[in-house]
Amino acid sequence: MHVPLFPIRHTLPLILAVLRKTRQWLNRVTLAAMAGTTSYCPPTPLATPIAVISAGYCTPYPVDLAIIKKVITITDGNFAVSDVNGNILFKVKGALLSLRDRRVLLDAASNPIVSMQQKMLSAHRRWEVYRGDSSDSKDLLFSVKKSSLIQFKTQLDVFLASNRSEDNCDFKIKGSWLERSCVVYIGDSSAIIAQMHKKHTVQSIALGKDNFSVTVYPNVDHAFIVSLIVILNEINEDRGD
Repeated sequence: MHVPLFPIRHTLPLILAVLRKTRQWLNRVTLAAMAGTTSYCPPTPLATPIAVISAGYCTPYPVDLAIIKKVITITDGNFAVSDVNGNILFKVKGALLSLRDRRVLLDAASNPIVSMQQKMLSAHRRWEVYRGDSSDSKDLLFSVKKSSLIQFKTQLDVFLASNRSEDNCDFKIKGSWLERSCVVYIGDSSAIIAQMHKKHTVQSIALGKDNFSVTVYPNVDHAFIVSLIVILNEINEDRGD
């Protein structure tokens, strides 16, 4: 019996929609497993928004961001950050000719949001983040450094500019960069504000790209989390992991 076939142009959008929904569900199951829970529960919005860069980047619901890093590239701007619909939200520009490592986080219109630069002669790979394209101390927002010199697992401490003593970190990043499985916590607590996980696609492998996703929890600054991921990448690239 002959079974008529629908034209692929009619069925492809439906297939892509189903795959996108399946991927989002799998992402949430993965996050639940990482958090040690048996089922996924939507993150509870924080009572006080975490707006390190700007409250304009906070939303009352969780947001999934796709981060695409070109593995093979000879130009700057090798990071792109989009929403689940593929809309570019952020880009990262690198300084190719510089005495120190420097990156600038841009919005979709290429306006500088923050500049990130590695502090020279820093044993703990400290990075400092400034507002806009500045490097003036008065514009310092926060800094990030390795929790210890020797690490088998990723662990970074984040200090806000107002935390001058740095006795306790304001945020902490833990996990495995090799697995692209890291979690951002509030200080030394168990309160999670963002999680990242690896994405493997045929397209990413073919185009020489490293794709991973980040789920930003409600009322947490998206730009802040993206800047942390960029620094996390830079610190781990330095050590060749």
